[in-house]
Amino acid sequence: MVAQKINILYYAAAATIAIAGILHLIQAPSVLEFSLNFFIFFSVAGIAQIFWVVPMIRKWGRPWYLIGIGGTIVLIILYVISRMPANPLTGRGGPVSPLGLAIELFQAAFIGLSIAIIIYESKRKQLSGRTASETS
Repeated sequence: MVAQKINILYYAAAATIAIAGILHLIQAPSVLEFSLNFFIFFSVAGIAQIFWVVPMIRKWGRPWYLIGIGGTIVLIILYVISRMPANPLTGRGGPVSPLGLAIELFQAAFIGLSIAIIIYESKRKQLSGRTASETS
């Protein structure tokens, strides 16, 4: 039963990053009028986030979780920078939309869940290593 509850962490992380990716893909056509580069950026970010469901569900391990966390942090930083007045990306602050805030919320949830998974897996390794050494 405990393993089943722990699997929920992996599924929840996969769901949050998938939703963020889908929302990025939904947002991509609306930025096309501003720039093809923005359209490509949102499309690539969305596809990458949807792909990240696979490492989470299949439990590929810490390197994959850390890469996912790092990439998501970069996306959040870019969002924050792009909303600042006179930002270095566009020269003006972008609007804060409900869709944009939803994306950031799901990305933050993904980061939190991924960190919880890393902590869980680290503690599990420590416990399994400790019990193996105690029986030797």
